[in-house]
Amino acid sequence: MAAIERNPSVFHVLKSKTAIITGGANGIVAEVVRLFHSHGANVVIADLLSTKTAAETLISSLSSRVVFIPTDILTWQSMVSLFNQTVSLFGSVELVVANAGMMESKPYYEFEEDENGDLKEPKESYRVIDVNLKGTMNTLRLAIYYMRKNQPSFADGSKGSVVLISSTSGYFGGTGVVSYVSSKHGVTGLLRSSQRNANRHGVRVNGVAPFFTPTYITSSYSQSWKESGLPANSVQDVAWAFAQTATDLKYKGACILVRAPALLMNTKLMMKAFGSVMKEIEIPRTQLLSMWLGEDVSESSARAGALFESLGGYPLPKPKI
Repeated sequence: MAAIERNPSVFHVLKSKTAIITGGANGIVAEVVRLFHSHGANVVIADLLSTKTAAETLISSLSSRVVFIPTDILTWQSMVSLFNQTVSLFGSVELVVANAGMMESKPYYEFEEDENGDLKEPKESYRVIDVNLKGTMNTLRLAIYYMRKNQPSFADGSKGSVVLISSTSGYFGGTGVVSYVSSKHGVTGLLRSSQRNANRHGVRVNGVAPFFTPTYITSSYSQSWKESGLPANSVQDVAWAFAQTATDLKYKGACILVRAPALLMNTKLMMKAFGSVMKEIEIPRTQLLSMWLGEDVSESSARAGALFESLGGYPLPKPKI
């Protein structure tokens, strides 16, 4: 896979457009807010009420084109209100970064018992799945619903652009962090399964899959990671990948892996010069299916896909009475 060159020329499409960024008060996506704003976008930071201070601090360093709307991505009415308020303030929504997410704080297979000696229900794990997958599904569904009403907003005739935040954990699963890995695999599946309908409504949907990036989620092992000499992204590099994926019109159904190059980690000057490497990983995966599955299974899968396309999509079963 060839590395993707940084292309700041695509950022011009941000000017005068409106972006909703979920979970945008802190971490990587606070940098996305700054980057979008610096190129002329109106930005709505959609995050929990508990992040209000962080959001207001970020906004104070920018301008009136950035607002904070307290939002719970798991509450449908809260999400509807977010989009309605955004349209009321700025007239439309052309860009959405579905970033809000979390990781569990205890292992899924830590067998904690209640007072009766029975295995406790893993409620925290359920919340991880809800926030990372259900919340992202809510965000994408509403984004397409509102964007489909836009006039064509981009040079290719599309009406909107959505970036879903997956992870390398959405492609690999060896860490044993069951709930987070499962949820990010779900986000990757959401990316793939949404293309037909997104295209029909004129919305480009892509993903970004960052490798290790020092944030709150990784704070418990960031120092060990650094001491090991393993590569690490900067939040600025990942924010750049989000912005380029959102604005580069050639991406449709793509997922951009963001990974710092290991050989440059010990040379600060070179790291500053070259930053993290971006690579598209969905097209190579598709190209390698015949090698992975065999020509016969790959061909059958392609024919099945063509059949469903001719039927106007996968025929859904009727609800059971």
